[in-house]
Amino acid sequence: MPQPDTAPALDRYRSIRNVLWIVLALNVAVALAKLLYGIFSASVAMEADGVHSLFDGVSNVVGLTGMWFAARPADEEHPYGHVKFETLTAAAIAIMLVIAGYTVGRGAIQHLLGHGPPTEVAVASFVIMIGTLCVNAFVTTWETRAGRRLGSEVLVADARHTLSDVAVSLGVIVSLFLVWLGWEQADGVVALLVAIVIFHTAISVIRGVARTLSDQARLPVSDVVSAACAVDGVLDCHSVRTRGLEKHVYVDLHIVVEPGMTLAVGHDIAHEVEDALRARFSEIADVVVHVEPDSQGCVDPSEASAPR
Repeated sequence: MPQPDTAPALDRYRSIRNVLWIVLALNVAVALAKLLYGIFSASVAMEADGVHSLFDGVSNVVGLTGMWFAARPADEEHPYGHVKFETLTAAAIAIMLVIAGYTVGRGAIQHLLGHGPPTEVAVASFVIMIGTLCVNAFVTTWETRAGRRLGSEVLVADARHTLSDVAVSLGVIVSLFLVWLGWEQADGVVALLVAIVIFHTAISVIRGVARTLSDQARLPVSDVVSAACAVDGVLDCHSVRTRGLEKHVYVDLHIVVEPGMTLAVGHDIAHEVEDALRARFSEIADVVVHVEPDSQGCVDPSEASAPR
């Protein structure tokens, strides 16, 4: 079988890196605005939100590094390529989210216990929070769409991270208003809620990583069987297995052909099956077709995944 064309994959990685560079610049600007003013005004909720946004920027750097490794071509030590570095990068982002959640939660508890100076609320506090909220909302929407279009676990994980920033920023704005009305503890309460949101986001990212690392099936078996059996000369299809990233799927399957068919004809049919599957599923990165002689005809697709 010919080696898969790597040009589309390289274009995909290049697009992902471009998105991450733009998001990195926006995240750093947002983080510095909230973090510095939060420290200046002694607002732990605003400071916590700044820390959260700062970790967004750090996750972008990790994502860029991971995508550089993932884009490297296959070699003797990595015959399937380096694509799982993208998944490992998403896992690293999840770990950073956990660290961020712990940091924010600890600061919130300390504030609730009465440690630190009172929070100062001014018009500038609301201006900064509303402005950064708008930026985060734009980043989340744009990066989520790009992640789904490119099938990138890194972009989806990073967008979820930024989405939590949107929820957090809304909470911080409410806490600033409550502090302005006289409820000083609102700052610490919201900061604690920020930590919970961060932990929830980390769990969501970890679940996505687990699906890839555990080799969860990526394509419906019945659809793969249907596409394979539609090829002239294929009597049956079974032992279908799929794995990989959402937009980078590896497939292997067995097809059954007439006994007595020449090796050359069987080989041509295998190529036709591969072409049919690639036409049906654009996310396929590679297909391995095993040819078997038989004469039973196609079986029920629901039984096709059972190895013989």
